[in-house]
Amino acid sequence: MNTFKTGLLLAAMTALFMGLGYLIGGAAGAIIAFVIAAAMNLFAYWNSDKMVLSMHGAERVDEASAPQYVRLVRQLAENAGLPMPATYIMHQPQPNAFATGRDPEHAAVAVTTGLLEILSPEELAGVLAHELSHIKNRDTLTMTITATIAGAISMLANFAFFFGGNRDNQGGIIGTIALAILAPLAAALVQMAISRTREYEADAMGAEISNRPLWLASALEKIDRAAHVVDNDTAEANPATAHMFIINPLHGGARDNLFSTHPATANRIAKLRALAAEQGRAEGRPWG
Repeated sequence: MNTFKTGLLLAAMTALFMGLGYLIGGAAGAIIAFVIAAAMNLFAYWNSDKMVLSMHGAERVDEASAPQYVRLVRQLAENAGLPMPATYIMHQPQPNAFATGRDPEHAAVAVTTGLLEILSPEELAGVLAHELSHIKNRDTLTMTITATIAGAISMLANFAFFFGGNRDNQGGIIGTIALAILAPLAAALVQMAISRTREYEADAMGAEISNRPLWLASALEKIDRAAHVVDNDTAEANPATAHMFIINPLHGGARDNLFSTHPATANRIAKLRALAAEQGRAEGRPWG
């Protein structure tokens, strides 16, 4: 099912890319856009994880440089039946995290320094279990490729908006400008539709991996509270990657509210608490 969703997502993004190509250069522009989109899809499959990690200044760490973090990832990966992913740290004060990679054998988990500073070991385990769930569900490929192509759509839309595009198309300049504005919004809607469901699924599976739903619930409360007041400069500069984070890292504009790629944190916490109640579990033993 995830393979089908990935294909559908790529088709939708490619169609948007071709539409903008047509507005800029007519039929020839659409063909060129298709070739570029195909090349981007192929490149993104193999390299989008490296691009996203680089965008956010993530540095790879090991057990010698970040022992508690790396040991938690290893233990949780064993619990989930996953290969050990690469571990990265982003030097950002905003507490947040994401996972990336084309499959479980080529996956990575990245957390911010802010996350490591404010969470307890139990809360950190809850967050890492959530990210490993994305890897186990193979969400990471879809999420990273979406970030790459959505960013390209935004850039091409800006080009169409400022340079007017193909004046021979039936919509004329007004149609060009309208699509240049609507295409990035459509791309955001595609991201939103895919990401919201996957966040709920990753919360539930993460609770299963850590065996303590309330650990993640507590972590989400802290991260959400901080994300509203602490900037994440690299995320603001690369908004197409926002859907990859456990909590929306953006808070600079109304667009983030209208086209949020994350479900409401309060709803996620409520579901986790309900799950804990069903299991009859409270906070449980300390991690480690």
